[in-house]
Amino acid sequence: MKKDLFEYIWTDKKRTIFGLPISFTRYFLTETKFITRKGLLSVEEDELELYRVTDKKLVLPFGQRMFGCGTIVMNVRDVDTPVKEIKSVKAPREVLEKLDKYININRDKYRTRGRDMIGGDFYGGHVDDDPDGYID
Repeated sequence: MKKDLFEYIWTDKKRTIFGLPISFTRYFLTETKFITRKGLLSVEEDELELYRVTDKKLVLPFGQRMFGCGTIVMNVRDVDTPVKEIKSVKAPREVLEKLDKYININRDKYRTRGRDMIGGDFYGGHVDDDPDGYID
């Protein structure tokens, strides 16, 4: 991937032992996309459009937290990658804030919100509607 093609807002590598970036997984954030690149000889890239992110979660396991790292889990309205994990990156709260900012910018640009991307009610009603608490 050439640096000339995209203007990166943030980039980092997956951290391994002691929070060191000794990995062949690299993350890139542009204004409209999040890109994951894995591999050394055979490279696999996965792109997702930021406006398709429906939910985000920050996971801070003790081992990662000791070295200032954390994992961000995103639920995405995407066929091949419904759950995207940004594993063990430095300053995860700051990265999450950047992601949140550009996700909202892209949602405004495409006029979509999380509720627009979620399908209709699968069962046709809530469990609370049934006096037994069961769905027929």
